[in-house]
Formats: sequence, structure tokens, C-alpha cells
Amino acid sequence: MSQKRTYRTFTHKEAVFRISCREFGAVTAEILRQRRILEEYIERHQDFKRSFEPIELLSDAPESAKSMARAAKLVGVGPMAAVAGAMAQCAAEAGLTAGAPEAIVENGGDIYLKTVRPVTIALVTGTARLGGKLAFALKGEDTPIAICSSSGKMGHSASLGTCDLATVFASDAALADAAATQAANLVRKIGDIDPALQHISAIPGICGVLIVKDDRIGLAGELPPLVKLR
Repeated sequence: MSQKRTYRTFTHKEAVFRISCREFGAVTAEILRQRRILEEYIERHQDFKRSFEPIELLSDAPESAKSMARAAKLVGVGPMAAVAGAMAQCAAEAGLTAGAPEAIVENGGDIYLKTVRPVTIALVTGTARLGGKLAFALKGEDTPIAICSSSGKMGHSASLGTCDLATVFASDAALADAAATQAANLVRKIGDIDPALQHISAIPGICGVLIVKDDRIGLAGELPPLVKLR
């Protein structure tokens, strides 16, 4: 019988991380390091934090800011729309570099993971019919992958739409995070689902998209199998 994964919570300021990794210390140390570096940059470049559109960087921007800005430019949103995904990927990669065979880091609904064994990622839609009933079933060979979500009805992040859930798969977590934000922005009614799927799936680097609005589900691209949660 395979060993059950252990998840631990790590909180830093407003961010709450859920982590499954043997090298937990390396993961949390990287979160602290990356947040410090990014916060120091934002102190010198306040528009980076405030902008809801892509923005040019200062010449000495750190790698995390560059990753966020690249994603924002591809998608058409502000760079902070990519921050949770970017931090999750940096943290997970630090655990893997430290020698862990697996790393799963979830940061406010944005996940970066590299696993050896299968993993099930539940979807929280907030709708009565679908909420807590569906999940993606991933094999180890499906990873590393980023799975990032946004909603116009749940969470604290700003959204211009009323989407129940937008979930994006990509190899780059900053890109997946930014694209999930934009997908949720684009959906205010059921008729917006198909145009939003077409728009987001056409962005270079996006693997697949799921959008839920009023108990309707739209899918595009290459996604793992959807399964029912027991």
C-alpha cells in the first residue's frame, strides 16, 4: 500500500500555503526569500503592485518579477495577478532541488506540483450541484504542472467577472495564475464561456482550461481526466 501524503500549512503575512514535501524547510525558506526579494522590488516600483495592465520593469527587477511580468504581458493583466502562482512554483522547485522526490505547493488556490505517484486535485466551485464533487486525476508523468484557479464569487482576489471557477493548466505557474485571473474576468454569463475558453487556450504556453458558470462546465485544451469525488 502506498504511503499517504502529509500536508502542512505555512502562513506568511496574508498568504497561506498548503505544502506536501519531504523538504518542508527548504520550501518555506524559499517562500520567505522570494517574498522578501519581491517586496523590496515593489518598494522601489509601486506601479508594479498597483497596475491592472502589463507594465515595464526596472532594469534590476528580480527573476520573480520578470516571470510575473512575462505572464502578464502574454495574458493582458497586471503582474500581481501572477504572484501566487509564481511563489508556489519557486517554493516547490526549492524542495525538489533540496532532494525531495515530490513537491506539492498550494497558495490560495494556485498549485504547482511534481509528483511520482498519482494525485487528485479537487475542484471547489461554490455551486450547489458541482461544489466539492469533481476533481482532476493526475499521474506522476503528468507533472510537473501548474494548476491555478480564479473566481468572481470566491476568495479575496479582485475579479471583473462572475465566474464560479476558472482553472488553467500550464507548465509555468505565473502564466497559469495570470490566465486563470483573465478567464474569470471574461465570464459574466453562460454565453461567455466558449469565447473565454477560445481566448485563453490560444495563449502560448497554456495547456488546458476549465470554466464553471451556473452549473455549466466548459473545457478546452489538454486536461487530465475529471473524476467524481467519493
